[in-house]
Amino acid sequence: MIKQKKKITTITPVKTIIPKNKYQISKKDINHHALQVIDKLDKAGYEVYLVGGGVRDLLLDRHPKDFDIVTNALPGEIKKLFNNCRLIGRRFRLAHIFFGNHIIEVATYRAGHEGAHEKHAHTNAAGMVLRDNVYGNMEQDATRRDFTVNALFYFPKDNDLVDFFDGFKDLKNKKLKIIGDAETRYREDPVRMIRAARIGGKLKLKLTKETEGPISKLKHLLYTIPISRLHDEVIKLFHTGYSDTIFPMVLRLGLFETLFPMTNQCLETDHRKTIKILETLFANTDERIHAQKPVTPIFLFSTLLWIPFEKQFLKLKQEKMPSMQAFDFAYNKIIAKQREITAIPKHMSYAIRDIWHLQHRLEEHRKRYIYSILNHSKFRAAYDLLLLRAKVDKKLNEIATWWTEIQEVDVQKRKQMVLMLPEDKVFRRHIKKRHTRK
Repeated sequence: MIKQKKKITTITPVKTIIPKNKYQISKKDINHHALQVIDKLDKAGYEVYLVGGGVRDLLLDRHPKDFDIVTNALPGEIKKLFNNCRLIGRRFRLAHIFFGNHIIEVATYRAGHEGAHEKHAHTNAAGMVLRDNVYGNMEQDATRRDFTVNALFYFPKDNDLVDFFDGFKDLKNKKLKIIGDAETRYREDPVRMIRAARIGGKLKLKLTKETEGPISKLKHLLYTIPISRLHDEVIKLFHTGYSDTIFPMVLRLGLFETLFPMTNQCLETDHRKTIKILETLFANTDERIHAQKPVTPIFLFSTLLWIPFEKQFLKLKQEKMPSMQAFDFAYNKIIAKQREITAIPKHMSYAIRDIWHLQHRLEEHRKRYIYSILNHSKFRAAYDLLLLRAKVDKKLNEIATWWTEIQEVDVQKRKQMVLMLPEDKVFRRHIKKRHTRK
């Protein structure tokens, strides 16, 4: 019996100019440095366009932070044109043009890998692209992009919007569609599965059947991605300001189970408590981002991993393990397991340890620890985690209120609040023993 080869579906690019009366883009929403770069490349005789998420968001009347530029100029030619340019990346060569702390990213049109030399293009046995520096034309570049809504090209000077795969129509119809064969594209770069969840959740786009179908069987390929890259992708997922809609998408596609298996297991064993903590975390994070308040990866990971940590810690305590020993064992186990999937830098792991350890100090609020806790560098993050936990566990409401009040009162009132606390019996017993020995 001859085994039939799997049929690979491809899409042929058809260049379409979208009429100007069909869309509205305000040039005021485009970064002026990006416009400067486009103007200089255009005057030098190169073809140049804005492309990708920036164009997509402009069409949706959003205000993108990043603007990607694509051109037929080669990286070396871009560098010659801009004194403030630095070429980066071996896997994917890019030009970064610096304007103070702001960077404008410029890429040369990419083409397919067919017949390309290994030094320019290389794919491993699983189909993952390890090197992608084969240059081509605009049509070829459009074919290499991930989703149809990200393959829209815009030239601000003439207000030209170029579409190759009906991406404009998909955007209007709230659809997220991958370009080409989904399984092949996900194998080329498994992170595209995370991007599908992020873009679909953020923009409330429905993934087409072909786009969503292979994810459940290919999500394990995320384990082949460098852990540092997955760390960054997790932050992009939940620090966009739209994690309240992204999280359900990540959960439904099974990607949360892949990225945070221990936390996901808690969802299965104690769904009500775990989902409440996660939903509260994401709602608070989105609120802070929209209010232009700072958010940190440390707090994100502290909260996501607190749930399995607490479960492990309490289990060890029930087995009569001493508290500090149980804390260290649970902490080391949770951090080590998560590090196998996403990077957790040392400075972050130390901060997470402090935040978790302070949870017990905050709950006890022993008189002798109050001022050292208030002055601790991670107090604010620990306090925020306590508030979040109090929204799930009503027993923590009183203690959370106490810690809120002590931060708001003046010095004299603070002293009174501390003096009103009951004496630390453990501390008194220690003092008594010490005097007995003397």
